[in-house]
Amino acid sequence: MSDDNTTAMSDKKRIDPSMNPMDRTPADASPEEREAAQAAGEADLLSQVQADLTALQAKNAELAEQFLRAQADMQNTRRRAEDEMSKARKFAVESFAESLLAVADSLEAGLAIKEATPQQIREGAEATLRQLKSVLERNKVIEINPSPGAKFDPHQHQAISVVPMPTGSSQEANTVVGVLQKGYLIAERVLRPALVTVAAPK
Repeated sequence: MSDDNTTAMSDKKRIDPSMNPMDRTPADASPEEREAAQAAGEADLLSQVQADLTALQAKNAELAEQFLRAQADMQNTRRRAEDEMSKARKFAVESFAESLLAVADSLEAGLAIKEATPQQIREGAEATLRQLKSVLERNKVIEINPSPGAKFDPHQHQAISVVPMPTGSSQEANTVVGVLQKGYLIAERVLRPALVTVAAPK
């Protein structure tokens, strides 16, 4: 046999497509060789699966730790937010109460004057009222006091009665005729609507 034929047969043996893809053992190998090769391949596959499983378990533990840490952070953030809201409400009430103390002091000082004249009492009451209004405004409590002829606003006004307009009156229907009691807003929300009378349709 020539060297060329020997080389061709050797190449054919190396790349024989009939070789088992699992163990790469030639098809004409002995049963013992094929069994040993198959066992080696299965051992390699088992080793790879075990390595993959170990990696997945480590990744799972890492993700579980991250989840627990995120949950703890979320709970801490919620607790801090609740504490801050509680402190903000408490501070707001304390600040408002503190600003009202000056009004109480003024009233007590006025009442302490035993021989006050009606004029002095009125002046003292007017000064105390201005002081009270200033306190309310500083705390974002604003009057709702519509002028006559202003359009009736059901969000800020409460109609007590509908008043027929005199003949020849230029006031339009569904407008404010008079204010029986002022209303108030607090931070742009209605604390109390103004009680008003409203012009009746002509």
